[in-house]
Amino acid sequence: MDVQTSLPASDRLAAALAALRDRFGQRMSLSLALRQQHANTTCYLPNEPPDAVVFATSTADVQDAVRICAAHAVPIIPYGVGTSLEGHLNAPQGGVSIDLSGMNRVLAVNAEDLDCVVEPGVTRKQLNEFIRQQGLFFPIDPGADASIGGMAATRASGTNAVRYGTMRDNVAALKVVTANGDLITTGSRAKKSSAGYDLTRLFVGSEGTLGIITEVTLRLHGLPEAIMAAVCPFPTIAAACDTVIAVVQSGLPIARIELLDEVQVRASNAYAKLDLAEVPTLFLEFHGTDRAVQEQIERFVEIATEFGGAAPQWASKPEDRSRLWQARHDAYWSALPLRPGAKIIATDVCVPISRLAECVTETKRDIEEMGLIAPIVGHVGDGNFHTSVMIMTEDAAEMAVLKRYMTRLIDRAQAMGGTCTGEHGVGQGKRRYLEAEHGAGAIAVMRSIKQALDPQDIMNPGKVLPPR
Repeated sequence: MDVQTSLPASDRLAAALAALRDRFGQRMSLSLALRQQHANTTCYLPNEPPDAVVFATSTADVQDAVRICAAHAVPIIPYGVGTSLEGHLNAPQGGVSIDLSGMNRVLAVNAEDLDCVVEPGVTRKQLNEFIRQQGLFFPIDPGADASIGGMAATRASGTNAVRYGTMRDNVAALKVVTANGDLITTGSRAKKSSAGYDLTRLFVGSEGTLGIITEVTLRLHGLPEAIMAAVCPFPTIAAACDTVIAVVQSGLPIARIELLDEVQVRASNAYAKLDLAEVPTLFLEFHGTDRAVQEQIERFVEIATEFGGAAPQWASKPEDRSRLWQARHDAYWSALPLRPGAKIIATDVCVPISRLAECVTETKRDIEEMGLIAPIVGHVGDGNFHTSVMIMTEDAAEMAVLKRYMTRLIDRAQAMGGTCTGEHGVGQGKRRYLEAEHGAGAIAVMRSIKQALDPQDIMNPGKVLPPR
């Protein structure tokens, strides 16, 4: 492939846009409003729009768009539905956003093998609606109705991860368009394999920096015979977290165990019209046979009582469970009225489960001492929790406090053997924390992989790897 690197960047971009217009016609747009919608819109980072948006409807479309951009050394930014939280979609060097939302077909469901094949634009809700009649479900639930391709690219997880794992555990294989426009397959539908390098795990979590996912083979699960949800209030954050630790260490196969601090419970009560006690609260869900669920419930109540938990409120009807979990998923929207006019800056960390209570308690102390409004929610069954900091982003003093708070939070998590992000990903926002977590040697290996697969650095540049 001839790469026109001798030309000025503006000439290369113009040539690429002309070629894209010839290939895609009205499916290529230069509209400023549309370009801004395809950049970061969900965090404090500035909106850095691409130069154009291309709407792909097939793998061939993606390959052609990549080949055109590669021939002119123009950056490429994959786009799903725009729910990522760390500036993954920004175009700091300009370039072309490839919108994959039109690639939204379920290609195959293999009920006997508990797997399916989907295009990247299929959303998790769409998939579960499609497979429910076959008695199946896909468990990864990050809250937002994210696209499967985006969930794979950011290694998403969510409320069910404590039992069913993350995208890393539930993606069997991928088809990926690489930086030169070639299409590769990273695995098969087999339950296990020891054939060659694990390319699937390489691309899951790569955030579009190594290639563009155009097909995903997913593991599925059978719908449980019985499901029971509950909320359980606690006198303190520490008591709730200690209960979570004991539940996990006891081997109780709980499906969901989520923490809401008293600030978030107050916000959720007002927004979702709940009447929960405004104290630290665990949201729970149990899956299994009727007998197994009952046994799980009895064991949980024993553990919770040891740590001062009050009697849980139970929800067995689907509509009651949905109301509870919708309130949990609406945590972002319910927090907005806590400080009108402020923007929510959401961040997350994850620590070993044995350090959870300590990490959350110290974080809560920081929030209070810094005078912040920052509700805490978390997928605490796997040590992952989030804070939603309410900030006037135009106020330099407040932004300085935010940055100090986030640095303390991440330093604390990493010092406890944890990570700067359990599921939001790195994007632009957390690049500077990566070397402290992995070490210079590991970062050098990552750079070598990036150079090998994307020598022109056109695949979502400025993301994941820390600045040199």
